Amino acid sequence: EPREMLTSLVKHLPDPTLEDTGLPRQIEIMRFVRESTGSIPPIIDARDVLEDPRRMLMLLCDTVGVVFDECMLTWPAGRRETDGIWAKHWYAAVEKSTGFQAYRSKNEEVPPHMRDLLSRCETLYGELYDDRLR
Repeated sequence: EPREMLTSLVKHLPDPTLEDTGLPRQIEIMRFVRESTGSIPPIIDARDVLEDPRRMLMLLCDTVGVVFDECMLTWPAGRRETDGIWAKHWYAAVEKSTGFQAYRSKNEEVPPHMRDLLSRCETLYGELYDDRLR
């Protein structure tokens, strides 16, 4: 969700650009796959996953042809080699977790200087959201 994403992003990147959000690249990838294959790639929304992890992972697995396993719903705490370069900035809570946490709405406001960016993000997010797995 753009508002929640931007209020999180601005804590680590005070003046983010649209490209910093990753949304333009996600749209580009989605359109490329759709044009190349004739079908929309699986798109999942984090809120949907947090609200019903089992259902969403089963749906994703079914869509990509992977057998769902209950062990996908839990994991050991700690850092992983596959976490990548952003882990130290974003993954502190993930490293402490052992499963999905329930979705909690964030009521933070987007700073005034980012309202145009929010509007642009909402447009791109809407395109992805409309085609998400549900």
